[in-house]
Amino acid sequence: MNKRIRELAKQALKQPDTDNDGLTVFDNDELEKFAQLNISDCIQTLINNGYDDAAKCLQDIHFGIDYPV
Repeated sequence: MNKRIRELAKQALKQPDTDNDGLTVFDNDELEKFAQLNISDCIQTLINNGYDDAAKCLQDIHFGIDYPV
């Protein structure tokens, strides 16, 4: 797994999950937080690389503004 994805997963966990033979189990709130962190990280990467329009589109779609297809 990508190092950055592991960092985001750790940020999303309320407490370390060490009871599952090395597997991480997310509850629904943690899974939602992980998704938000992941999308936010992608948006920031787009902005950092000059793709402001794509970043805005992703942000709008993920955080509540749907565009007709």
